[in-house]
Amino acid sequence: MNGTAITLFDSHTHLDDAAFDGDRSAMLQRAAAAGVVDMLVAATAARHWPRLRDLCAACEHGVRLHAAYGLHPMFMAEHRDEDLASLERWLRDASPAAVGECGLDFQVGIEPERQRRFFGHQIGLARELDLPLVIHARKAVEEVILTLRREGPVRGVVHSYGGSIEQARQLWDLGIHLGLGGPVTHDRARKLHRLAATMPLQQLLLETDAPDQPGAAHRQQRNEPAYLVEVLDSIAALREMPREAIAQATRDNALRLFGTAPA
Repeated sequence: MNGTAITLFDSHTHLDDAAFDGDRSAMLQRAAAAGVVDMLVAATAARHWPRLRDLCAACEHGVRLHAAYGLHPMFMAEHRDEDLASLERWLRDASPAAVGECGLDFQVGIEPERQRRFFGHQIGLARELDLPLVIHARKAVEEVILTLRREGPVRGVVHSYGGSIEQARQLWDLGIHLGLGGPVTHDRARKLHRLAATMPLQQLLLETDAPDQPGAAHRQQRNEPAYLVEVLDSIAALREMPREAIAQATRDNALRLFGTAPA
């Protein structure tokens, strides 16, 4: 890495994924070498919560892992209604950084009414326990906004944001950050480029969604947190700002949001 040393917070990963089972420690070492020293690890289903907890309790190569527990809308077939009560107990006992990954996914179209019920319940838990939300909103940004207005107030982040600039403004008015990752590095992502260039810096979080959503330099490959530097460099170029300033601001945003630094 060239230039001044930087430190970064990867605000959305799935490091408990089996894709990392063969080289998880080496992957964390590469991340640390790239300056990615904090990561939010988001759960998808109840059966993964113990594995995620154990992973985040370990600290390898100086990397701090922050856990989020939730019920992802893409895995409705795996969720049981009893998982909602289990989630509340888990959140009270585990002292996580956030609730999630939760939200709505109308691209997959799995049980939309049940998705809505699970999302609303998790918003309520976040509000009751004063925790931020990690929100998945695919083909559902408008309904997520309406739901947050109805169920809020809460703080949180819509990860891998793909909505409009106007929707981004509405989310910021609700206290919701936006996570941008590998897609912003692609040449054809003109809408994301305009958003990254103009959105309030205080709203921005950087993410990889590793092992998913690799950037332009790693098409068809497994994504990993070390590649967050490429997201940083793309956004710094779009905003015509020093990469160090973007790194510092987005890390501070994440530390405040996830309760790991003073507000």
